Amino acid sequence: MTNPNGKSGFKTNTLRLILGDQLNPTHSWFKQVNQQTLYVLMEIRQETDYVLHHAQKIIAVFAGMRALAQALRAGGHRVHYLTINDPMNRHEISANLSFLIAHYGAQKLEYQAPDEWRLDQQMRDFARTADLPCQVVSSEHFYTEQDEAATLFAGKKSWLMEQFYRAMRKKHQVLLDDANHPVGGKWNYDHDNRKAWSGTPIEPIDKRPQHDHSALWDSIQAAGVKSFGEPQAAHFRWPLNREEAHLQLDEFVQHALPFFGEFQDAMSHKAWRLFHSLLSFALNTKMLNPKEVVQRVESAWQTGSVPLSAAEGYIRQIIGWREYIRGIYWHSMPNYRERNAFNHQAELPAWFWTGKTKMRCLAQAIGQSLQHAHAHHIQRLMVIGNFSLLAGLNPQRLHEWYLGVYIDAFEWVELPNTLGMSQFADGGMLATKPYVSSAAYIDKMSDYCKGCHYDKKQRIGEKACPFNAMYWDFFARNEASLAKNPRIGMAYVQLRKMDASAKEALAKQANAFRQNLETL
Repeated sequence: MTNPNGKSGFKTNTLRLILGDQLNPTHSWFKQVNQQTLYVLMEIRQETDYVLHHAQKIIAVFAGMRALAQALRAGGHRVHYLTINDPMNRHEISANLSFLIAHYGAQKLEYQAPDEWRLDQQMRDFARTADLPCQVVSSEHFYTEQDEAATLFAGKKSWLMEQFYRAMRKKHQVLLDDANHPVGGKWNYDHDNRKAWSGTPIEPIDKRPQHDHSALWDSIQAAGVKSFGEPQAAHFRWPLNREEAHLQLDEFVQHALPFFGEFQDAMSHKAWRLFHSLLSFALNTKMLNPKEVVQRVESAWQTGSVPLSAAEGYIRQIIGWREYIRGIYWHSMPNYRERNAFNHQAELPAWFWTGKTKMRCLAQAIGQSLQHAHAHHIQRLMVIGNFSLLAGLNPQRLHEWYLGVYIDAFEWVELPNTLGMSQFADGGMLATKPYVSSAAYIDKMSDYCKGCHYDKKQRIGEKACPFNAMYWDFFARNEASLAKNPRIGMAYVQLRKMDASAKEALAKQANAFRQNLETL
């Protein structure tokens, strides 16, 4: 018999490494039990410390890893699990692997392909210098291969997500009729998915199970791991395993998906979840497979449970945007991380870590992120990202904040969304225009402006909303690079109608805001 960490007289022929975002118990690795195979999972400072992470993110990944290890042992597999405070833990993947290979006399190392470039390089470097054969296998998770998007757009001047999305729909036969045309006659119902939320229908009840991870949190703190945000360890709501993730998927499809399409861009201080699935953590740690989620949503439309616009809108996020972003990431790394097209250098103000700002929209979006380790795409893009781009915050520092604060943020999906979509730091490789707005958009899609210290309608003055002056000044400062962009032409039409004194006043106001970010 083995003890909990697999040490015994059993011969260990093969070590198999499982990373913290590879928590898929249905992987083909686990179909057969082989007592000569040892599975290795590690809680390591290398991964907790490379950026400052939200407390809930650290807890969730560790809890998910522990749950998978327990399930594997229950299934008869041998597991060596290095906890954060294990005295044998070297807190670095390569060092731990070298120790365990020698300790168990392993003859072979296998690992699933990492999704982050830095880990992929680390494992490649280890394999080149190891004294045993090393084999990389598929994680069996994504619709596409790493280079599939690049192959689709080979020889073309630009990439378009919509073109990629349609190709994926056709290839995988999703929401198509018998003639291979999109059901309903349209590929995309995004235009129908932009309603503000007035309070009805009510936000579905949060039925996610609660866990007490106080002991785990105590061990994380005792190990000296630094973090930010609220841990909520005693009443933790993020899924531990595949079963809980499936229950969450069922609840979403039944109670939230019918309204997701209409209100996916809406924001309110009264309801932080609204009709979002909160499945991204389970997806990105591979507890759930994207194909089963897409099939579940498509089935709900087929049975008449949800409108087509809701089903298509959600499926587009997974089979379209999620896979497309991954293609951008692997095509562009490692240099993509350093892109900074506007040469923005401002540091993030301290209230990014406290939520204490007089701008109510940012206090809500950042405060929610700190409380729940989650915000939906419009909060991330059109509130936090919008402000960051207008204020000239350094995109690399912003990337590190996004990567740390959100429970679903792993670099392959977060980096292109932050640098490309949100900050236009890649100069337009990903997004066709900078996603910026004045206060008018935020007021249209939310109730954040009501009761704010600043006046959403004012451009100039002590009470003027910072978004307004900074919006117009952003376009004025970047006219040389943006004026010919056909998607933002109207902004320059309006800007050119302003007289010189008005533009000068806006520039002065915007500069004052940028010079005093800490006090906003």
